Amino acid sequence: MSEEQSKGPATRLAEAGRRKAWTQGIVSPPVWRASTVLFDDVDALRDATRRADEVLYYGRRGSPTQWSLADALTELEPGAAGTTLHASGTAAITTALLAVLEPGDELLMTDSTYEPTRVFCDGMLKRLGITTRYYDPLVSGADIDALFGPRTKAVFLESPGSLTFEVQDVPAICAAARARGAVSLIDNTWATPLLFPAISRGVDISILSCTKYVAGHSDVMMGSATAVPGLFERVRKTAQVMGQCVSPDDSFLVSRGLRTMGVRLAQHGAASLEVARWLRQHPRVTAILHPALPDSPQFALFQRDFVGPAGLFALAIDGDDAARTRLIDALRHFGIGFSWGGFESLALPIDPERIRSAVPWQSPGKMVRLQIGLEDPADLIADLEQAFAQAAQ
Repeated sequence: MSEEQSKGPATRLAEAGRRKAWTQGIVSPPVWRASTVLFDDVDALRDATRRADEVLYYGRRGSPTQWSLADALTELEPGAAGTTLHASGTAAITTALLAVLEPGDELLMTDSTYEPTRVFCDGMLKRLGITTRYYDPLVSGADIDALFGPRTKAVFLESPGSLTFEVQDVPAICAAARARGAVSLIDNTWATPLLFPAISRGVDISILSCTKYVAGHSDVMMGSATAVPGLFERVRKTAQVMGQCVSPDDSFLVSRGLRTMGVRLAQHGAASLEVARWLRQHPRVTAILHPALPDSPQFALFQRDFVGPAGLFALAIDGDDAARTRLIDALRHFGIGFSWGGFESLALPIDPERIRSAVPWQSPGKMVRLQIGLEDPADLIADLEQAFAQAAQ
């Protein structure tokens, strides 16, 4: 094993993407803002044109600021060939799908997928002549092969699902895809490579909304797609043809967040378990959807494949929508908003049954998704306690 391969995750986070050629000895890669790049002569311009992905060429192809972030994300996924950066997590998902699918192909999509992914499949992919077939995220390893048909060219996973938190048998699904010559893609935003190293689990393309845990401060939008050799080049070319790029300023912010992602994730995960355990005992709570709890239906899979928990989970309460609204509105330490992965806690009403099609979602009650931030868990628990009391009035 090489020295690079033997590095622990925390060391990778601290050192990744810091080549001296990019940093000039500065600890954090500087912000290189550029559109036009000037060349000494025509020969130099032509040489840069031939090596546009390796040297400064034009702002849209990036600068050391973007390259260092992409390199760092690649280093978090042993076995990956490279990473492309995108304006959002949704942009990373759509670009990766367009890179591996053509008219006439079929995509297998987990029924628990992020709603914007479903909108893209049912809209643009359908208009392009690409069929999407949704499948039960809890399909067993023994039954996975039956999902694939002669036109199936890709299978998309999201584990855990970001609303209903099913843990999929990722290695088995990916092995079946590879045996059929299909590409496997995963939205790995919930776990990040720190908690679930997707490429080493058999995934071909691992996608993150860097907006969330990687950036970590709710102040920047970005996505990434990290791919194995052969597929990385396809994703990169697709992104370039579509004119996709990210700003160096946003790249700097995400790079800075990346350095502390490990310690933040550990806190998010520990606090989420503490809050979830308290909620499980509350008389108004009818269910807790947290894959790291021992009574989760897929806990064995979670233990097998994941390093630890993250900060996002859901609960269900008895009562109607008005009761759920009163509960959320009464919270003081939880903001009401989309996304997750920032330092602040969030609460969001969710209704997964609206967007399920392969398997009807049987809700155990009115559902609330919680993002557990970096506040003291005791304060969050006290906040939930007083909110339940107010909602009951």
